[in-house]
Amino acid sequence: MATQKVGGEVDAYCTRCKLTLAHTILAMVGTKIARVRCNTCNGDHAYRGAPGTTDRPTSSSTPRASRASSSSGGGSSSSKAEKIIISFEEQLAGKDIANAPRYSPKDTYQVDQVIQHPTFGVGLVTAVRGDKVDLTFRTDTKTLVHGRGGVPAEKPAFSPPVRNASGPADKPQAAALDTPSDATGSESPASGD
Repeated sequence: MATQKVGGEVDAYCTRCKLTLAHTILAMVGTKIARVRCNTCNGDHAYRGAPGTTDRPTSSSTPRASRASSSSGGGSSSSKAEKIIISFEEQLAGKDIANAPRYSPKDTYQVDQVIQHPTFGVGLVTAVRGDKVDLTFRTDTKTLVHGRGGVPAEKPAFSPPVRNASGPADKPQAAALDTPSDATGSESPASGD
């Protein structure tokens, strides 16, 4: 592989043309190409190597892989742990599904508790975060609320707007002028008693 330099050319994936084309190198960070310009559409973008090429060394040439295979007795060249997948049925094994409580946002739940949800069916609590729980169902994991059993907030009373006499908006209304005198008239009999 030839050493690249700013102003040189390199094949790269063009994000505008959606093809691997010749590009001019605009910027480099150390020995890595950072920014390029497509020679076809003149679009500037971050460098993306041609599909199937990489600047990472292969796993067989890295010292880690050779150390891992030599330390494991040479039996396996894979240093990653094998992923274990536990089915939903295996997670529910040994749990009391028959007595599972129905889900309610007012109730509080714990990890590994089985819940009966009216829409999603049987679920297992896998995480509790404050007032939210993660429930794993057969097909999906859902985040639901819990522990909201406080006293329900009282709804404010609705009072419809009072309709005043309609008339032209630029003239004072007689009803508005009569209201203060009516209020004083209603107070005078009460004070006279």
